Amino acid sequence: MADIVNDILRRRREHIAPGLSVLYSDDPIHVVRAAGQYLYDDSGAAYLDCMNNVPHVGHCHPRVADAVARQFATLNTNSRLLYDQLAEYAERLCALVPDPLEVCYFVNSGSEANELALRLMRAATGRRGVVALSGAYHGNTTSLVDISPYKFDGRGGQGRPRHVQVAPAPDAYRGPHRDEGAVESYTQEVDDALRRGERDGFAAGAFISEALMGTAGQIHPPEGYLPGAYARARDHGALVIADEVQVGFGRVGQEFWAFRAMGATPDILTLGKPIGNSYPLGAVITTREIAAEFDNGMEYFNTFGGSPVACAAGLAVLDVLRDEELPEHAEKVGDHLLSRLRELGETHEAIGDVRGLGLFIGVEIVADRATRTPASDVARHIVTRLRAERILISTDGPDDNVLKIKPPLAFDADDADRLADAIHRALIAME
Repeated sequence: MADIVNDILRRRREHIAPGLSVLYSDDPIHVVRAAGQYLYDDSGAAYLDCMNNVPHVGHCHPRVADAVARQFATLNTNSRLLYDQLAEYAERLCALVPDPLEVCYFVNSGSEANELALRLMRAATGRRGVVALSGAYHGNTTSLVDISPYKFDGRGGQGRPRHVQVAPAPDAYRGPHRDEGAVESYTQEVDDALRRGERDGFAAGAFISEALMGTAGQIHPPEGYLPGAYARARDHGALVIADEVQVGFGRVGQEFWAFRAMGATPDILTLGKPIGNSYPLGAVITTREIAAEFDNGMEYFNTFGGSPVACAAGLAVLDVLRDEELPEHAEKVGDHLLSRLRELGETHEAIGDVRGLGLFIGVEIVADRATRTPASDVARHIVTRLRAERILISTDGPDDNVLKIKPPLAFDADDADRLADAIHRALIAME
């Protein structure tokens, strides 16, 4: 088996750009198939996937796979032609979002969705400026790297562009505001960023954020932050873009959308990753007024976005979410896992904070609870130990010290117990 892995690695090095990393590079896994919440290697060993939020309803879900195969064998064309699936899927999606969101655009990925959201913003406001949150990541195009501090402030980044302002991520654990006034302080930071943009000649056309932040460290903002931040943005004439590429479609539980769980409604909603259960699909949903501003004579057309096969994948995902009651399942299992992890925090000093909603959970690993100093080495040790137990997990956050847990929604209570027990054993081994 080692010879096969080494050969694949050699071939990747020869022909794949070096910027693409390999997970578990010291001991990579040669995956050959997947099902539900499991990946399988070339020896048939099963690995519990606790980090992959793309196969949302489960790896290779048979209903999604069958819907895609049947549609691909029947018809696949572009959206300028008339077919049932596009209208049906748009109706089904819009039925899941609050008013006044009611107009859809279909694309191929979350990056394309956020890119289109910026175009909608510019058409509707005439502005180019954007306010984003520290540690945020919104996609891999040039304009999205420009509004992603995770990228432009990271390795290889070129720093903040002039048209972008950054407000602190609403981190109530290690952020600059941690007391009872944290909500007001963090929303004032958004207001301050908006004012800086105005002074610099780049008034913000939008405030963009994830309701629960991923790359910033699985941040769960304090209650009231999102409505407050949205209100500040709108006071300055900016639109609000909710990036639900990671956290949408029932991952947070029965509220279905993270922005709903946080008590707010955006002007533009962007979707990707879980929307097609690994089929390349994304969407933007906005108001009729914003869509009308964008309809300025320049046609918006996407060759593959909203194709019959893409719509078949999206419709099948919605069917499975409903029929298998996966949002309810995510809420129940997530509550159980949060409870187990918080119990571990009573035993292990290295667990500084446990936070999240549904099956979007972060565990912050620290060297000292009093100072909240990040312990990146301990977090890496946990990841390595769990990989040896065939449990796949990874880290995130500015210091790579937050265990990120966002498994396929097939993940169940037994899986949650297995994960919590394995983290417990890893920490005992360190101690």
